[in-house]
Amino acid sequence: MRSVLCYGDSNTHGQVPGGTPLDRYGPAERWPGVMARELGIGWHVIEEGLSGRTTVRDDPIEGAHKNGRTYLRPCLQSHAVLDLVIIMLGTNDLKARFNQPASEVAMAMGCLVYDIKELKPGPGGSVPEIMIVSPPPMLDDIKEWRSIFAGAPEKSRQLALEFEIIADSLEVHFFDAGSVVTCDPLDGFHINGRAHALLGRALAREIEAIGWPNEK
Repeated sequence: MRSVLCYGDSNTHGQVPGGTPLDRYGPAERWPGVMARELGIGWHVIEEGLSGRTTVRDDPIEGAHKNGRTYLRPCLQSHAVLDLVIIMLGTNDLKARFNQPASEVAMAMGCLVYDIKELKPGPGGSVPEIMIVSPPPMLDDIKEWRSIFAGAPEKSRQLALEFEIIADSLEVHFFDAGSVVTCDPLDGFHINGRAHALLGRALAREIEAIGWPNEK
């Protein structure tokens, strides 16, 4: 079997729009579960989503454990051997407390790619395939979150381009989630069950298109 790690935030964890981190879609409804079903028995899909996770930043309010870079290395080692690592982060980096432009969020994503390449958790100590997924843009109306995410909706619309640039420069795969799904208006930055299904199916097709050898 081939193994793929899905490393993300609340939209990988499956948080229900308008709910709390404990209000979560079921395993078969979340996009990694949908993707696993689409890929079939030849794939082992590992889901690693954490609400509030950033790319490389300790959160002074929610805690240092929300730093995606801190946990990435032990996560990779725990789940090795990995054939593919999918990273879908960036939304939480747009919180006003971090004051980061989209371009620097993309640079932080590049740091995660460097860490994966350095650790080499792929077959035989190789670099696995890596796919950067840009999250769908936030809606302009983000309800009671507008002060926490002040200025974020506009920045979120810039992430896909910035992520694609960094993916090209680092020679890894890229997919724009906003090309197939939108955020739910209940809170403006989480995706609903239908979107999880669409994203899971789309990513399965992207994975299949990578062109894997017939035998591992």
